[in-house]
Amino acid sequence: MKRILPGFGLSFGFTMLYLSFVVLIPLAALLLFTVHNGWETFWNAVNDPRVFAAFRLSFSAALMAALINGVFGLLVAWVMARYSFFGKRLMDGMIDLPFALPTAVAGIALTSLYTENGWIGSLLAPLGIEVAFTPIGVTIALTFIGLPFVVRMVEPVLKNLDKEVEEASALLGATPVKTFLTVIFPVLAPALLAGMALAFARALGEYGSVVFIAGNMPMQTEIVPLLIMTKLEQFDYGGATAIAVVMLVVSFLLLLFTNGLQWLLSKRLGQKGA
Repeated sequence: MKRILPGFGLSFGFTMLYLSFVVLIPLAALLLFTVHNGWETFWNAVNDPRVFAAFRLSFSAALMAALINGVFGLLVAWVMARYSFFGKRLMDGMIDLPFALPTAVAGIALTSLYTENGWIGSLLAPLGIEVAFTPIGVTIALTFIGLPFVVRMVEPVLKNLDKEVEEASALLGATPVKTFLTVIFPVLAPALLAGMALAFARALGEYGSVVFIAGNMPMQTEIVPLLIMTKLEQFDYGGATAIAVVMLVVSFLLLLFTNGLQWLLSKRLGQKGA
């Protein structure tokens, strides 16, 4: 049979060339620049309470946003895959809105909503709940931009799930909850985990939608991407690259762990590992 694309050798060569220019060379340049600056510059840049506070906020808020999206993203995907209703296409388009909407616009909109004078913030203020310019606001912004990743990963799996297996489980006397936990959820777990990992990774590097609602107070609501931008504006390139390298290494290790866990789940279910 005649191949549509060239053979493996040529295709693989073009693939590696493209990945090298887009991903590998920029990351290698970042690492080389950090090494060139020396260990003392690196240590002085990262051994700072302000940097530790920014890392703590970025990772904790990103993790919390990924967990929230894991729960509600699964719910949204379930509704989109299993039910037909008026306005479904409109809702389907709204799910992808965070992909198309400029992040700065999203940040301004969220800040306007959650300030004390905003539509939602004015309802929460009498209860003593402050959202804008707090870590809660950072988490909300990261949840907003991460939801589509979970929904778009889980929804196709739900659509392709054989309903006869669910019917067989029900005929055998299993309750709907038990059917979901023992039949449906194990199949969804790899896709759900992959979507949460993508949402987590996206949240770690998010800047535009967070910078407005965070308030950007050092040691309190300052995220790592903003701290890197601050270092660059101060011409502290050594400090900026050092923080970026730490973020890169930690993010890579977390994603590697998540992908390994996803592979184990897929292998356990007899699926082909990604």
